[in-house]
Amino acid sequence: MKSDKIILGIDPGTNIMGYGVLSVSNGKAQMVTMGVIDLRKFPDAYLKLGHIFERVTGIIDSFLPDELAIEAPFFGKNVQSMLKLGRAQGVAIAAAIRHSVPIHEYAPMKIKMALTGNGGASKEQVAGMLQRLLKIKSEDMSKFMDATDALAAAYCHYLQMSRPETSAPHYKGWKDFVNKNQEKIWKSKKA
Repeated sequence: MKSDKIILGIDPGTNIMGYGVLSVSNGKAQMVTMGVIDLRKFPDAYLKLGHIFERVTGIIDSFLPDELAIEAPFFGKNVQSMLKLGRAQGVAIAAAIRHSVPIHEYAPMKIKMALTGNGGASKEQVAGMLQRLLKIKSEDMSKFMDATDALAAAYCHYLQMSRPETSAPHYKGWKDFVNKNQEKIWKSKKA
C-alpha cells in the first residue's frame, strides 16, 4: 500500500452533509478532520446544491485528497428524499471529478460491516468504533453523526485499500476447484 495518501469521505445529505479526512502513512490511518456542511439555512434546493459544490471544492482544495469515498444513497420508500439525496451526492461527485479525484462509492451496510462487523450497526456504534480505531479524543468527536458517517466511509475505503491483492484463483467450492483443475488432477493420477 502506498504511504502518504489522503482520503476524503463524504456522507451526502440535503440538510447536513458530513465530511471526514483521513491521512494514511506507513499503512496507518489517522484522522485529519471531520465536520459538516450545514445546508439548513438555504431555503432553495438549488442554492443548497450550489453551496455543496462550493464547499466540497473548498475542502478538496484545502486537503488535496488522493481519493474520495462517498456513501451511496440507500433505497428508501420516499422517492422524493431519494431524488434529493442523489442530487446532493451527484454534486459532491462532480466537485471531485472537476479536481480529477478518483471516486469510490460504498453502501451504508458495507461501511457499517467494515467498521463494526455488523451491517445493521447504529450510527452511535460506528462513531464509537471510529473513536477507538483512530484514537480520537472525546472532545474532537463531532456532535453530528453525519461527520462520523463520512469519516467511516473514508475508513472503509482505507480498509479496502489495505487488502493485499492476490492473483491466486478463487473457488466457489470443491466442485468448482475440481472443474477448474481437472487437467492437473488427471496428470497427478497418471504419475
